[in-house]
This record gives sequence, structure tokens and C-alpha cells, in this order.
Amino acid sequence: MTRWRPLPDALPREARLLVEQLRQLKDRTDLSLAELARRTAYSKSSWQRYLSGAKQPPRGAVRALCRVAGADQARLLALWELADPVWPYGTAVTVSAPPAPGQVPDAVSEAVAAVGPGLEYRRWRTAALVAFAVIVLLVAGVLWAWPSGSG
Repeated sequence: MTRWRPLPDALPREARLLVEQLRQLKDRTDLSLAELARRTAYSKSSWQRYLSGAKQPPRGAVRALCRVAGADQARLLALWELADPVWPYGTAVTVSAPPAPGQVPDAVSEAVAAVGPGLEYRRWRTAALVAFAVIVLLVAGVLWAWPSGSG
């Protein structure tokens, strides 16, 4: 069994749960990271980043680990879906020493700045897709209810 380092404090709860489950699967296989890399399409360094919580694993990596471990993909892919929107978008979560007491506000504002744009973009994209769907349904309803010219 691998002795894992603690996950970064900045990692959201959903992402933390996903990484912990991936670690358990990896341990269950008794494979080294190098052997896991040979059996999947992901490099040893990529697996190291995914399993340390430094980088979000792609869906394909989750599927590949499930396949190698002989585990059910549905549960872990559901965890991936929960972790995806809250994972620090486009940034790697770094493991560092705790900030000095005077630096806490700066560390918090940096974390919010790193996460903010990605979450805002996803919210905007979701709202735009919902608005588009509503417009399509309204137009379809109007066209369906519109009297046909024959009759």
C-alpha cells in the first residue's frame, strides 16, 4: 500500500473524494505508477499529478484506472462529474507550506482569483444553454399552435 501525502487544503471536498477513491483503486491494483502508465494512455508524471490532487484527472484517466483495477466506472465517473465544476479550473493546485498569519488574506484572495473565472465561465455557459433551450421550446410551441393556412 502506498503512503500517500496529504491532499492540498485548497482542494474542494468533491475533488478530494474523487482523488481518495482513485488512490484506493490504484492501491488495489498493486501497480507502481510506472506500470500503471504502461497499462494506460497516461504518463507516470500525469498519474502522479492526478493522485496527488495537483491536477484534475481527465475522464479518460478515471475510466482507464477503473478498467485496469476491474472496478465499476459508473460510481467513479459520477464522482468525477461532481468534482469537475468545483475543481480549480485551468490551474494546478499546489501543495505548499501554510501561510504566515499576516498572509492569510492574500492566500485566500489568490485562491478565489484562481477559481473565480473558471466557475463564472461555466455558470455563464450553463445559463446561456438553458436560455437557448427555452427559446427553442417557445418557438416550437408557437409554431405548433399557429393555425395552418389550409382548411
